[in-house]
Amino acid sequence: MKVDVAVIGGGPAGLTAAKEIASHGGSVVVVDENSTFGGKLLGQLHEEPGGNNWWKGGEIAAKLVEETKAAGATLMPQTQVWGLETGWTVHIADTRNRELPFRAIQAKAVLLATGAVEKPLAMPGWTLPGVMTVGAAQVLTNVNRVKPGKRVIIAGVDVLSLTIARAMKLAGVELVGIVLPGRSEFSQGRSNPLELLKQLQSMTHLAPNPLLRAGGAVLGSSLGIQLAAHFFPRGGVKVWGIPIQLKKALVAIHGDEQVTHAEIASIDAAGQIIPGTSTAVPVDAVCLSGGLTPLGELAATAGCQFVRIDGLNGAVPLHNQAMETTVRNLYVAGNITGIEGAKIAMVQGKVAGLNMCRQLGIGHVGEQDVQTAIQKVEATRETSDIQFHLNIKEARIQLQSLWEQNRPLHA
Repeated sequence: MKVDVAVIGGGPAGLTAAKEIASHGGSVVVVDENSTFGGKLLGQLHEEPGGNNWWKGGEIAAKLVEETKAAGATLMPQTQVWGLETGWTVHIADTRNRELPFRAIQAKAVLLATGAVEKPLAMPGWTLPGVMTVGAAQVLTNVNRVKPGKRVIIAGVDVLSLTIARAMKLAGVELVGIVLPGRSEFSQGRSNPLELLKQLQSMTHLAPNPLLRAGGAVLGSSLGIQLAAHFFPRGGVKVWGIPIQLKKALVAIHGDEQVTHAEIASIDAAGQIIPGTSTAVPVDAVCLSGGLTPLGELAATAGCQFVRIDGLNGAVPLHNQAMETTVRNLYVAGNITGIEGAKIAMVQGKVAGLNMCRQLGIGHVGEQDVQTAIQKVEATRETSDIQFHLNIKEARIQLQSLWEQNRPLHA
C-alpha cells in the first residue's frame, strides 16, 4: 500500500490529523492495534465545570471516526506496527491472525500518535487477581460496562484517578476511598502529601461544591500548602461522596487467590508511615494510579532526538510547535509529546495534519493556516479544564526553546 501519510495511532490526535489530510485530498491510512478506534477517548466520562455539561468520550470518538472515514481516510484496526524504516516503510502485522504474512505501508510522511502508557506502581501483593491500573478500571467501567469490583480502593491521587473513581461510583461500585501509595522506588513522589497538594491546586475548579473550590486559593502559596498538609483531616474529605485521604497510604495488598483486603497505614505530612497504624480494609479490587508517561519507542527506533522536561511527564521526541521532529517527514501529536487532555491532542492533530499537507504539497495549505492552528493549541491549553502537570505551559516554552537551539538541518 502506498499513501501520502501513514498515521500510527487511532486516538484523538491521529484521527483528527487523518481527517485533515484526507479532507485536503491526501491519501492517508490510520493504523491501530485495537479493534475500535478512538484511543483513550473511549473510556472518558467526566463533568466539565459550569454544570450539566458532560464530556462523553465514547460519543466524541464515534463522531470523529465517522468524520475521518467520510473525509476519505483508510482505517486499519487490529493492526500492529512492528517496524519503522526511514523513507518511509511501516511494517505491519494483523493481530487477529498472526499466521498471515507481514505487510508494509509505503508513505511519504509518518505521524506518530501513539499516546501514553501507565507507569507501574509496584507494592506487596500487586500481582494478585483483582489488582489493576486505573486505566484498566476505566476501560472495564466506561467501555465494557463491567464493574471492576464491588468494593474498591484506589491508590494514587491525580486527575485520572479522580475522574475514574467518579465513573465507577456512578456505575454502582462502592468506593472505599482514594489513598496515597506507600513510599517506594515506584511511587516517585506520589506518596508525599506536600507534592500532591501542589498538583491538586490545578484541579480544585473541578470540585463539586464552592467550599472545595475555594480551597484552591489556600494552595496558591507554599505556606498554604504546608498548612493544608498539616491540618488535612485524617479521615479525609469527600468529593462526589468518595473519601480522599491524603494522610493514609496503601502499603500492601493481601489475599490468597484474589484480593481480600488492603493494608492501609497513616502517614505524616511528609509521607512517612506512622508506626503501629496499619489496618486491614476489606476490598475485592484495588486500582493503582501511577500516572502516565509518553509512549515513544517507535520515535526512538526512527532516530528521533529525545528530551526530558519537568511538566511533560517523561521523555518526549524533540519537536516544534508545528509537530515536526528532528527526523525529516516524521511528525508527532498527542500524548507522545507530553501528557495532556484529549482536547489538546485533537488540536495538535490538526496542526500536524495541516503542516504535513503544506510540506507535501497536498491541497492549498499555507504557512498562515498552520500558524492559526498553532494558536488554537495555545488557546485550548489556556482554557483546558484538566491539566496533568502544573508546569505544562512552562515545559512547552522550554521545549520550543530547545528546538530552536538544536534546529535540525532539514527544518
